[in-house]
Amino acid sequence: MNETPATGNGRPLAERIASRLLYPTSRPRETTLRAEVSGRIVLVTGASHGIGKASAHKLGAAGAIVLLVARSRPDLEQVAAEIAAAGGTVHVYPTDLTDMDAVERLGHEMLDAHGHIDVLVNNAGKSIRRSIDESYDRFHDFTRTIDVNYLGPVKLLLTLLPSMRERRQGHIVNISTWGVRMPPAPRWAAYGASKSAFDVWLRSVAAEIAADKVTTTSIYMPLVHTRMSAPTDFSRVPGLTVDEASDLVCHAITTKPREIAPWWSSGVQAWSDLTRGRAQRFMERTFRR
Repeated sequence: MNETPATGNGRPLAERIASRLLYPTSRPRETTLRAEVSGRIVLVTGASHGIGKASAHKLGAAGAIVLLVARSRPDLEQVAAEIAAAGGTVHVYPTDLTDMDAVERLGHEMLDAHGHIDVLVNNAGKSIRRSIDESYDRFHDFTRTIDVNYLGPVKLLLTLLPSMRERRQGHIVNISTWGVRMPPAPRWAAYGASKSAFDVWLRSVAAEIAADKVTTTSIYMPLVHTRMSAPTDFSRVPGLTVDEASDLVCHAITTKPREIAPWWSSGVQAWSDLTRGRAQRFMERTFRR
């Protein structure tokens, strides 16, 4: 289970069918994507691997000017070389999103170099699965996840939003998780809390910036088989490949819906809201087993 397969090829047919039924994806026409992003400046965080890397490749092939952000310069330069070899225009900005001063410098540097940002794909993320009894001496687990998943993106947008609002143009795509719409899952406290924090922040801000023609899309991404999910054994759980997940990112950029979520998540969310006590007891029994 890793990010190697770029498509569904190589996966068992039953798994491909199950993932498509549970998590339908939408691949925009190449002409539609090109019409939307050609010549536009698209910033992708977490661009060195997984969903960010696959999305950057597709956006670069469609004519976008792609700005790549991640911690590792060598990894970013490798991705940039691949995009450039395919005819794309790309720039790399190695940045640690846990360093708030560096994030602010990043925003100003990109605005100085390119004038504006048309689309921000907030994809960088940190995932930790650990029970609370293994976390008593690991407060850094919570600070790391909150910095990458919440505070870093907030700091970046505080730098970029004034330009977007002044130009009355901009789109923000947030790679969230279906987990924020579900009953809180045992062992995922650090990850779930940090992703929920940015989800609520962005939805709140979206109501304020809509009058300035700045739009947002929250993608409540289902399980995606990447190196981030690999430490947990999801081998029996249907999930998306990075290629399928990046199709959702491109779909979000071209159609700009307020949210994209698995078709079944609204029903589960409604059930958990209406029967919160039962949902909590269900999670407790599941954890004990």
